[in-house]
Amino acid sequence: MALEKFTRPVGIMRYDGAGVGVPSQDDLAVEEPLEIRVGGRSVAVVMRTPGHDRELAAGFLVTEGILRRREQVLDMVFCTSATGVGEAAEARENGLDVLLAPDVTVDWSRLTRNVFTSSSCGICSKASIAAVRGQFPPITSGLVPRREVLVALPDRLLATQGGYAATGGLHASALFDEAGRLIVSREDVGRHNALDKVVGHAFFAERLPLAGRILLVSGRVSFEIMQKALAAGVPCVAAISAPTSAAVEFARESGQVLVGFLRGARMNVYAGTLAG
Repeated sequence: MALEKFTRPVGIMRYDGAGVGVPSQDDLAVEEPLEIRVGGRSVAVVMRTPGHDRELAAGFLVTEGILRRREQVLDMVFCTSATGVGEAAEARENGLDVLLAPDVTVDWSRLTRNVFTSSSCGICSKASIAAVRGQFPPITSGLVPRREVLVALPDRLLATQGGYAATGGLHASALFDEAGRLIVSREDVGRHNALDKVVGHAFFAERLPLAGRILLVSGRVSFEIMQKALAAGVPCVAAISAPTSAAVEFARESGQVLVGFLRGARMNVYAGTLAG
């Protein structure tokens, strides 16, 4: 993915430690809306970093319980609109319509996030926590990750974060196998969007559910991160930062391993167990 997709330069005044200001330029993480539609029906507007939008839409619909199999999707069509005035007008692909196979019946009541959501919204967008808990079965074939494998993952994730290196403003999610080999990594201004892109990648590769996989996220772990991981069948979630109380409760009820504050050899295990 070209770095231009992730970043946008702006003019700023930069001050040094002595209070001396000089005109400069800074690269910002791009944040734009994407309307996700299904058969022409709008189901969500998410604020995201452009790029891997088809994966984002597919992952969102998988974690909302609408999609399960690759053959359910016939096509995804971008809708464009103009922003700006006159010569400054610019066409933006800010809508994506998911066209389903004729035999697919959508239960619209399964959608728990069918309103505008920000890139950092999380649990505030859920209509009902109880409805979310009941959508996806718990993990039964548990993975017991090795501690020495987890220790090496943050550096491997950081090596893929070109957008973060340029802006300092993007989150990342990455999927690893049991041996710690990187499968896919995605960046986005929203933590939930980065995870949806990873799930969407697995959806198009026909690799769902993600049994035996380890998910690493660059930020904190919320209830919604755990719910999305469970929807994709991920047995282990690790994070550089902290989990919330709802995330820990959810992980324990769902049979998932949850590790937080994964920094060097240090880590906290909030749910499940590790080997080694």
